[in-house]
Amino acid sequence: MSGFLYPDWPAPSAVKAVMTTRSGGVSESPFDSMNLGDHVQDKPQHVDKNRSLLIDQLALPNPPVWLTQVHGTTVLDHSTASNGDEADAIVAHQAKQVCAIMTADCLPVLFCNRQDTVVAGAHAGWRGLASGVLESTIASMNCDAKEIMVWLGAAIGPQAFEVGSEVKQAFVDSHQESESAFSVKTNGKYLADIYQLARIRLEKAGVEVGSIYGGGECTYSQSDLYFSYRRESQTGRMASLIWLE
Repeated sequence: MSGFLYPDWPAPSAVKAVMTTRSGGVSESPFDSMNLGDHVQDKPQHVDKNRSLLIDQLALPNPPVWLTQVHGTTVLDHSTASNGDEADAIVAHQAKQVCAIMTADCLPVLFCNRQDTVVAGAHAGWRGLASGVLESTIASMNCDAKEIMVWLGAAIGPQAFEVGSEVKQAFVDSHQESESAFSVKTNGKYLADIYQLARIRLEKAGVEVGSIYGGGECTYSQSDLYFSYRRESQTGRMASLIWLE
């Protein structure tokens, strides 16, 4: 299996984190090839095989908990979470608990603290982001926000993420600074920078600006590397994973 994206951040050595790309699996078009989502009409046996490959190639200490993501703000504790539970974030306070978030344009956000006692992952589409999924995740980590490090995985980039005025208003209503993350298109729509929107909310929640990493990829424009729902509609899902050794 090939094609991993690793966070470029100075996390403690006990923290392990990775994001998959679309390559290295067994799924057929339009899910080719490393689709990890079991809700996108891919063949179940292909998804199972891909998840097994993921465990083997990363030498995961345990299988991940696969959430049913609903664009909300619910955060589950890994110790009591089960496959299929509805939530958009998961936190782990114990070693060998693998947190997983699936995306295909939405923003995957991975968290750890500098004391390597807690990790978390959050699924931040615009609805969840505007509603406070990142703030809810930070609160669930039960540590000082100034000790938290964050990595922003691959998501739809600011040149491709077209949204309506209601999306802009949802962010500006919470933080006026969010105005700078939107540019007007000639068709009356806006282009949104989901990375900038996430950084604004993380900083407002107490995460230091120098502790936020990542945010340079575009799932929409890099079709060889990433699945993109906006680009293909029917497509697979990548996974972003984090755990403590």
